[in-house]
Amino acid sequence: MKELEQADRFLRLAADEEALLDVALTEPNVTDSIYGFHCQQAAEKLLKALLSAKRVRFQATHDLQALLTLLEGAGEVLPGALCRVDELTPYAVEWRYDYPPADRSFDRAAARQLVRELRAFVHQKIHRSTA
Repeated sequence: MKELEQADRFLRLAADEEALLDVALTEPNVTDSIYGFHCQQAAEKLLKALLSAKRVRFQATHDLQALLTLLEGAGEVLPGALCRVDELTPYAVEWRYDYPPADRSFDRAAARQLVRELRAFVHQKIHRSTA
């Protein structure tokens, strides 16, 4: 039961990040770097929720690919475009303290949709496994 409580906690934390994403989606005073950071944080918490529900131990990390690799080792592969979520990793640290390169475009709406789809996938997996 402890694992499911932890999964629920991560889902709630991700929801907090997502609430901010919805408010800041079109806010011009919020930089892409900051928006990307909160996308990454939401995705990280969603992946950690799924890992927790599957009883997979993980280290403290912001590396989404490392979390995806752990999920894959547990037999859980994200479908299609969701695998691209690891592209948000640089926003966690590297670009949190610096701006992304000028040639790097960031589509906020696409990033927000990716996080929404990840939430739907994770939510479905967690609730199917507990039913």
